[in-house]
Amino acid sequence: MIECGVRKSQCGTGELVVIKPPSLPKPDKNARYPALEYARVSLARDLIRARKSVGLSQQKLADLAGVRQETLSRIETGKHTATPRTVDKIMGVIESRRQKRPRKKASRLS
Repeated sequence: MIECGVRKSQCGTGELVVIKPPSLPKPDKNARYPALEYARVSLARDLIRARKSVGLSQQKLADLAGVRQETLSRIETGKHTATPRTVDKIMGVIESRRQKRPRKKASRLS
């Protein structure tokens, strides 16, 4: 799970590269946020957190959702708009994984 920080990735050369989640856009001079850009980045950040929380790599999630890894990567950068159908496919896989994972029982205080 990403903790408001960085994630690490291995590129094709075998070196470890630090990748930051996309930053939320800055407001304009009238304190208004660009809606589309804000929505893209919010989706990207939520998707990264959700994917990591179920322990899936981009490639594995893409395979299970029936989308290309490149598509998932573009969505996670916050630079591209995903179709509702693509988001539904991806989130469907994540939700099914969440349901399959055993939940930790909360300890009761006596």
